[in-house]
Amino acid sequence: MISIDPKAIPVPKLHGYLLGAVSPRPICFASTIDAEGNVNLSPYSFFNVFSANPPIMVFSPARRVRDNTTKHTFENVLEIKQVVINIVSHAMVQQMSLSSTEYAKGVNEFTKAGFTEMPSTLVKPPRVKEAPVQFECKVNEVIGLGSEGGAGNLVICEVVKVHIHEEILDAEGKIDPFKIDTVARMGGNWYSRAKEGIFEVEKPLRTLGIGVDNLPVGIKLSKTLTGNDLGKLGNVEKLPESSEIDTFVAEASEPYQYLITSGTEAEIHEEAQALLEQGKVTEAWCLLLSKK
Repeated sequence: MISIDPKAIPVPKLHGYLLGAVSPRPICFASTIDAEGNVNLSPYSFFNVFSANPPIMVFSPARRVRDNTTKHTFENVLEIKQVVINIVSHAMVQQMSLSSTEYAKGVNEFTKAGFTEMPSTLVKPPRVKEAPVQFECKVNEVIGLGSEGGAGNLVICEVVKVHIHEEILDAEGKIDPFKIDTVARMGGNWYSRAKEGIFEVEKPLRTLGIGVDNLPVGIKLSKTLTGNDLGKLGNVEKLPESSEIDTFVAEASEPYQYLITSGTEAEIHEEAQALLEQGKVTEAWCLLLSKK
């Protein structure tokens, strides 16, 4: 492992490490307007949501590393403290990238990238019609983090209106992660497409898992089970009762009968791992504990 003092390497190299490691990053597709009414549209991957009450989003149009100049979005939100944060789907990612071209001030990136302007209801900047979700925001505060190239400028935005295309909602009216089909920034020229890498991890909101520290030593020190496997095993509130294990043994099919009676620890752990991959945590535990 290499260890790096951020102050000891060039800013562009540090910038590359930061963006390559902190990923994927959601994209703020910000539309703003200046005092003369000129519209600007630009994407930023230094972005996230930070509060629901009040609804707060923050993005950072950082100072350019190469020449320490500021971006039109940053200049605009200082003049007109309003912004629309548009969410980027895969269907519009190439146009979004085109809009990041550094056109001269006053050039409308909606036109350059082929997007459709939609009037907002509470703020002056227009919305991107093609975006699956659009957040009209007032800018509460802009915080400069430095004066040198690469320094961020935190634009703290309060959502005052939300617009959602109905086709991305599921039967319960919630946003469907497959239908919204968002994209995110990686390092360099790379992006990720969220719906191609979606997996579910149950949140332990209403349970109190026993924890990895309370796993039997032979399981905790397994050379087969991974950290993720141990996390799943440690997320149960209690181990299976003896009656559950006895029922599992009595009803087990032939492959499991062999493992229970003659299988090695490694073989049992491999099969338990396969059960965990299928989401069968109780069965995995019963198999692990069935070997006396």
